[in-house]
Amino acid sequence: MFVLAAPGLAPLVRRELSDLPGVEVSDVGNDGRADVLLCEVDAGRERALLGLRSVEDVFAELGRTFRSEGDKPPWIVRRLLRPGRLAAGLQLWRGSRAGSGRRGGRQPRLTYRAVVRVLQERTWKRTELRRALDAGVAAAEPGWRPADPAQLEVWALEYTKGRFVAGLRLTTAQMRQHGGRGTERPGALRPPIAAAMVALAGRPNVHGTAGTLLDPCCGSGTILVEAKAMGWAVEGRDIDSSAVSSSRRNADTSHVHDGDARDLDLDDASVDACVSNLPFGRQYSVQGDPRVWIKDVMAEFARVTRPGGRVVLLVPELPKEAVPPTLRLRDRHQVRLLGMTSTIWAYERR
Repeated sequence: MFVLAAPGLAPLVRRELSDLPGVEVSDVGNDGRADVLLCEVDAGRERALLGLRSVEDVFAELGRTFRSEGDKPPWIVRRLLRPGRLAAGLQLWRGSRAGSGRRGGRQPRLTYRAVVRVLQERTWKRTELRRALDAGVAAAEPGWRPADPAQLEVWALEYTKGRFVAGLRLTTAQMRQHGGRGTERPGALRPPIAAAMVALAGRPNVHGTAGTLLDPCCGSGTILVEAKAMGWAVEGRDIDSSAVSSSRRNADTSHVHDGDARDLDLDDASVDACVSNLPFGRQYSVQGDPRVWIKDVMAEFARVTRPGGRVVLLVPELPKEAVPPTLRLRDRHQVRLLGMTSTIWAYERR
């Protein structure tokens, strides 16, 4: 199997995959649009990958190959579509949709489409590989019908220069959005990014009870939704009343209130983690001088977080002088989001 993650998240996703019993990461790359992590998965453990909230998509692998073994699209496809792999992948695909399909009666022909990503087109064009993949699937499964959109998607990716992997996509856009948000706002964080940030906050149980995670700039509430799904008790604050309303609805909690991140209505050391996507002047701006604002909010985040707790933030830059001495940097990951570069910073409260 293999999974796709937002560019820059591969190290975090690899940790999560390595923690799953019966799963071993065998290779990592990037197809130009996403990080790609290839895995060897024991039989019966496949559904565990579908439960990872930090990944964008999950695939049943159909085969791998190298350009060096023959660099013509039909040859590549023949090596990628291993005998019997499409049928096995289809079983996993049906299992991932258990309870959502038609019951009884004659089943319609399955539809499929081919998706291809390559890193270079010197010897042939991407469209040539897509046509070859389309033909290969048609030959292997003559009962399937090409369509766009389609029920099934068969992907072929050049995930590292000269290395290809093919897979049947098991996830849908609805799965990738973790069910979607009832209320949308511009610049809302993608759920898998929020999930990765929450994972960096550590385990939600503190002394046998659910720890409290605060998002002091909660926006649409995506971080709160992911934190609740992982077992945290949540608190949200936002200076924008419309954001407070959105977060309450999306996270299904009353523990979201109007509040200024520079002056939080919380006691010292009263939360176990502080996780937030900070405004940095693209979709939303801050009040006053941004340098003063970031220093003030960092001081508040450190104040309300208990010693040993985590402060995890998404923001392109954090000036060293803005970080209080009570926060120690534990992790940093540069990520690409909608063509922009930002950074996830994870601090431990001393």
